[in-house]
Amino acid sequence: MKDKSFLIVFLFLGSIIVLFLMVPIMNLFYSVGVNNIFETLQDKETYESIFLTLKSSFFAVLFVCFTGIPLAYLIARYNFWGKSILESLLDIPVMVPHTAAGIALLISFNHGYIGDFLSFIGLEFIDTTIGIISAMMFLSAPFLINGAKEGFKKVDIKYEHVAQTLGASKLSVFLSISLPNAKNDILNGALMMWSRGLGEFGAVVIIAYHPMVAPVLIYDKFNNFGLKFSAPVAASMILVSICLFLSIRYINNKV
Repeated sequence: MKDKSFLIVFLFLGSIIVLFLMVPIMNLFYSVGVNNIFETLQDKETYESIFLTLKSSFFAVLFVCFTGIPLAYLIARYNFWGKSILESLLDIPVMVPHTAAGIALLISFNHGYIGDFLSFIGLEFIDTTIGIISAMMFLSAPFLINGAKEGFKKVDIKYEHVAQTLGASKLSVFLSISLPNAKNDILNGALMMWSRGLGEFGAVVIIAYHPMVAPVLIYDKFNNFGLKFSAPVAASMILVSICLFLSIRYINNKV
């Protein structure tokens, strides 16, 4: 009887947060209507904005895969001076207000010696796709790095040692043992980073109001035309994100 009461209480408490998270989204879809969502998705400004958002977030994830995953492996496998400080520094972007992050990126990449050098080699950040990617990457990279780090920690180091004693190189061990065994955590971290990038607004709007990513377009339409014109774009973006997210999860579970 006590176990039953325990389950009932926990189910009740859990249902509260589920409803809190799901009701606004379901209500948005219901108020906009399916036909209106599909019509909005056919609007050039909307689908170009959604595609830009998806593309920018994907390239941000791709860059961190090549740079952040090796870093995560080093943190997971080696002890060195300043390791805890480094881990704390990597978590700072998650805590920084997003508009403050946008200002920091603007000052760093568009002013001074760094800005001059980047401009010299052809990298412009103001109102460009590169600026959008950098804003998304700055604020969401910790999700992938931390996910990969926890994944590598779960891999038994004995497997790596055995492979090395059999003559495998460090790189070969990493690619054939460490990386595949940490795959699920890395993918979860990548999905979290990707989805966080899709919703980024504060930093992006400071660096690149144009070209408009979906969150900026929603804000722009709400400011200029009100809820009637912004709600369909919001519903469209949420629908596309949910479909892609569930598809990736499904493929990952099948592999």
